[in-house]
Amino acid sequence: MRKFLSFICTILLAVSFCIPASAADGEKSNDIVILYTNDAHAYIDGPLSYDTIGALKKELEKEYRYVLLVDAGDHLQGTAYGSMDKGASIIQLMNKAGYDLATPGNHEFDYGMDTFLQRSQEAGFPYISCNLYRQAEGIRGANLLESFQAYHFGKEIVGFVGITTPESIIKSTPAYFQDENGDYCYGISGGENGQELYADVQTAVDAIRRAGATKVIAVGHLGDDSSASPWTSEEVIAHVSGLDAFIDGHSHSVVRGKQVTGANGKTTLLTQAGEYLNQVGMMVIDYDTGAIRSDLISCEEILKTVRNRDGTETTEVSGYRLSSELYTGPDWLNDYTLAFQKNQWINKVNLVLKQKIGESQVVLDNYSEDGTRLVRMQETNTGDFAADALYYLFDQMDLHVDAAIVNGGGIRNPAVSGVLTYKTCKDIHTFGNVACLQTVTGQQLLDALEWGSRFAGSGEECGGFLQVSGIRYQIDTQWPDSTQKDDNGMWIGGPTGGYRVHDVAVYDKASNSWKALDRTASYQLAGYNYILRDSGDGYNMFSSAVNVVDYVMEDYMVLANYVQAFEGKTVMASNSPLLEKYPALGIDYGTVNGSGRIVYAQTSHEPEPAEETVETLPEETESVETAATGTAAEKQPDSFPALSLAIAAVSFVLLICIAIIVRKMHIEKKKK
Repeated sequence: MRKFLSFICTILLAVSFCIPASAADGEKSNDIVILYTNDAHAYIDGPLSYDTIGALKKELEKEYRYVLLVDAGDHLQGTAYGSMDKGASIIQLMNKAGYDLATPGNHEFDYGMDTFLQRSQEAGFPYISCNLYRQAEGIRGANLLESFQAYHFGKEIVGFVGITTPESIIKSTPAYFQDENGDYCYGISGGENGQELYADVQTAVDAIRRAGATKVIAVGHLGDDSSASPWTSEEVIAHVSGLDAFIDGHSHSVVRGKQVTGANGKTTLLTQAGEYLNQVGMMVIDYDTGAIRSDLISCEEILKTVRNRDGTETTEVSGYRLSSELYTGPDWLNDYTLAFQKNQWINKVNLVLKQKIGESQVVLDNYSEDGTRLVRMQETNTGDFAADALYYLFDQMDLHVDAAIVNGGGIRNPAVSGVLTYKTCKDIHTFGNVACLQTVTGQQLLDALEWGSRFAGSGEECGGFLQVSGIRYQIDTQWPDSTQKDDNGMWIGGPTGGYRVHDVAVYDKASNSWKALDRTASYQLAGYNYILRDSGDGYNMFSSAVNVVDYVMEDYMVLANYVQAFEGKTVMASNSPLLEKYPALGIDYGTVNGSGRIVYAQTSHEPEPAEETVETLPEETESVETAATGTAAEKQPDSFPALSLAIAAVSFVLLICIAIIVRKMHIEKKKK
């Protein structure tokens, strides 16, 4: 009998090892969890990075049966950790973290379309977009990427629709969407009134619904900035039926969860997780009710008070914790293998770029005390510094230069002071654009200033706002913008209602004085190929400008070259090497608000009339809509519940048999 009992126990022990670890499984929640990031911009060196995100996903998989990790764009570019190998290492880190899906943001195209397509092949996850397509001779062709992706989670089929901002063409580099003849070979649907974009999204939503999706979530890189209208996420929701949720990006907004009414009168949950991996979004779909909740998992500092030898106390950061109403797991997580890989890449980049090139006794900044990004809406001392660096580059080459311009969106740094390295310069200019010099007309220069100022006074959303050197001008923010643009957001003509930019003056080296801009005169304008050659940010007015010299020096090296020209390689408020030659330039880097090159007018002026002879470019041929395409991929975590129940039933029966046998033995023993 003992041998028989031993045999039964052995069977039970073996059965227990056969039960999958994932499924003591009956205890896992069927609720569906979607983690999401957006606008990471290659900021991988903060406390919350891909190593923690990867660990977070694994931790949630212990509690939830269905977990996904998605990204809403702009992850390949933004710091030297992205640009040094054109995003290849970022893709490797995202693969290791376990990303399941992404949609391309406008900055995914900053290394060229071929490089983006290469990165998308290297990714262990699909990129989706319902409105990015190929075209030829102005006629729309097939979509470049799949429009949607579907995942089977038990009784639920969750479909994701990708959406790319039409602003990508002007906010990346238009030339990357063109062939060698300058004709567009790629397009992104938008439409002047947004109808083309709305139609593409609706087509994709309808298609994935027909394929069986019970929930449809947009993963879009559109944003909520008014300057992006009519292509904002809220406007898309308002014109589309069938979206249950919208994971957004592009505007760097912090939106924990906002209910927006769709075209069918039902609400859609809109959310966005800020920027730079400062937080991670978490969305939960209730498996039983279908209700959707979202929250942001933030990274909070743990502070400790340290008593110094002199008796004083200081506060230091001793660690970090994850905080959210939805996330209830461990305070901190880390995938140490992934962290090792990440730190190897960070150290490699830092080793290359850490060489000291000088120092700064002033704080070069782009932000106000409340965190507003000033460089995209007004003059800053970093903007002045960057534009002066371009001016200096060509001046020291003995090439005549009248003025220099830099788009505010190309100046990315927070406060900079103390030791300056190549990496410091790379953190200011992250894009790898190249300096060039062109001969332009006064009219083209005026139109460029007007185009860059079209959103002045309305917020920080315009990356095309121009920081300048050798130019002074005023902006009448009371006067409405009336610049002309095409469906792609490209400039096609000056304002129809008069210029809000006025009192433009250009520095004259010969007389060491400022002279009013002459629309008919020619000027030597320095800038980067992004704007002057490739019409970035929509600056199409330079398409007919005469190229003087191109591809002179990469942007961060232009800054390094300027730093090393300062006496003692030390940047102070008013010791620019340009001042000794050109005193009337009045260069002063003493305050973040700059030295008064760009002034917002306090009272309305009498606007200068639009130039009647301004040549406008033809409208783009209206694209032909095509049906959205997509794929349905199954993500079937453990189909173990039925097996587990069967095993449990067998175990139960065996336990009863043992109990009966033991009981019988006990009775027989008593009889004896």
